[in-house]
Amino acid sequence: MLNILKENYGLYMKIGLIGFGQAGGKVADQLVEYAVGTDSEIIVDAVAINTAKADLMGLENIPDEKRVLIGQDRVKGHGVGADNELGSEIAEQDIQEIQNSIDGFATHEIEAFVIVTALGGGTGSGGSPVLAKHLKRIYEEPVYGVGILPSNSEGSIYSLNAARSFQTFVEEIDSLITFDNETWKQSGESVGQGYESMNDELIRRLGLLLSAGQINEESGTVGESVVDSSEIINTLGERGISSIGYASETVQTKDKGLLDRFRSSSNDEIDDGQKTNRMTSLARKAALSRLTLECNVDSVERALVMFAGPPDHLSRKGIERSRKWIEEETGSMEVRGGDYPIPGSDKVACVILFAGVTDADRIKEMQQIAIEAQDSIDEIKQESEDNLDDLLQTEEMSDDTQDDIDPLF
Repeated sequence: MLNILKENYGLYMKIGLIGFGQAGGKVADQLVEYAVGTDSEIIVDAVAINTAKADLMGLENIPDEKRVLIGQDRVKGHGVGADNELGSEIAEQDIQEIQNSIDGFATHEIEAFVIVTALGGGTGSGGSPVLAKHLKRIYEEPVYGVGILPSNSEGSIYSLNAARSFQTFVEEIDSLITFDNETWKQSGESVGQGYESMNDELIRRLGLLLSAGQINEESGTVGESVVDSSEIINTLGERGISSIGYASETVQTKDKGLLDRFRSSSNDEIDDGQKTNRMTSLARKAALSRLTLECNVDSVERALVMFAGPPDHLSRKGIERSRKWIEEETGSMEVRGGDYPIPGSDKVACVILFAGVTDADRIKEMQQIAIEAQDSIDEIKQESEDNLDDLLQTEEMSDDTQDDIDPLF
């Protein structure tokens, strides 16, 4: 029966995952960890690409043979020092080496490629558009980006890199799911803690969205209104910007002790109105609280709302009412909805994908930064070159260490 269900539905998205640069590699590494921890099969294969050897060595879940060090003849494994023009040049130069790593993917199973990168850095922001263009030329599957915008406190060079890379990346991919660090940074956190918590928020949303449509292997549970990969692909569309909202609530499950079972009665059944109200409330919270990219929801072209949680806490009526509410808020008639039952879970969660965003203050800010930066481009380039020089000056001091780790790559 389970095999028949899988064959009939097509179900969840299966991706080829590529982490480009330091932050992109970390997020991809954590997404692999999420997939393993939730017994998800969303990731067919994953690779991490970087110009910095130390960053690749810090990954924990992507195998050594899937970590690709590029630009060794230019920067000798020390990174590009936030110089995204150099990052672009190196990606162009070593594109065949990158392709060799992707050739090992089971591409016949992949429904989309996903490139994850920080748009403010050097390697990922420069190289990701180059790779996206290359993949679009070779494969028929859509290519999506997950782009992380830097906070303003990270410095002018990172804002400029993001402004320039954002425009280039959007032009080369089918849709860019954007995560804005400026929105999600918390006061009082260290830099490391801040990045860790922000990565967790991004992984939670991405992992749940991509996992929609999976069938529980033990119970064979399928949603009343299944969200399959084609609906995610159709919602993302072509050539646009996307944002994700999320909200969750802990619920009382049916797992009870022996005494509770003796006391149970028909009154223990969860009221359908209660389920519907909870789901519509979560949809409002997901749409109106912090999004991965703050935007005016009435400016989006398409949306998808998906609920996950214990099957007895989900209802078709809750899905439909939430979907209609989002239609009213966005003014779009292209709003899809569904559920993803997770037996044993103690939370009901709502994730909303807003696609085709056309009005976001942060994007306008990025565009303005790109315009204004032309006046100070020489000064900013010098800052980038100084960063690279500082990195390369460490080469002699680390030669012995590098000799020890070279065989890994």
